[in-house]
Amino acid sequence: MIVLMTLFNCFSHGTQDLYPLFLQVEKGFGTDMTGKLSIIGPIGAIVGGLFFGALSEKIGRKRAIIIAALLSLPILKLWAFSSEPWMLGMGAFWLQVMVQGAWGVVPVHLNELSPDAVRATMPGLTYQIGNFIAASVPWVLTSLAEANNKQYGLTMAEFIAVVAVLLALVTALGPERKGQKFGITGQTVGATPD
Repeated sequence: MIVLMTLFNCFSHGTQDLYPLFLQVEKGFGTDMTGKLSIIGPIGAIVGGLFFGALSEKIGRKRAIIIAALLSLPILKLWAFSSEPWMLGMGAFWLQVMVQGAWGVVPVHLNELSPDAVRATMPGLTYQIGNFIAASVPWVLTSLAEANNKQYGLTMAEFIAVVAVLLALVTALGPERKGQKFGITGQTVGATPD
């Protein structure tokens, strides 16, 4: 679960944290256009989280995560290499639909994977450890982009492509516990014993 959450945090931080810097440094946009384009991604995130979270109820947690992660790959070109603001905006919207679409499954997936005795602690702990490990992503990507002639788009796109594939692979190799019954007696949450 820690490896999974490290990859998830790399996925989100790698697509969000440096995007305004990329728009200003590499694309040459001012703060007004950067601000407008930066608003579009979170709208896609809401759409993606709702859509893939609901989809995971039908097709399973693993499939929903894998589909969202892999569908991010063809969007990277639009997101990182477009020159027109409206195309960059479309890329930001659709990439966040996929990134946060995968994330929309995380809360229920982590709870279903956690044993009863540690369910109150394990999801949050694994998330925070994964986030701690991924905390260096902005620094690493900035260092790589600066060393590569300020090519933020290329650096971020390559990083996200690797992370998306690894996220899909780790998810595929992990367990699926959709519909897991919680509690010692296997009762659903909120049920009272007979």
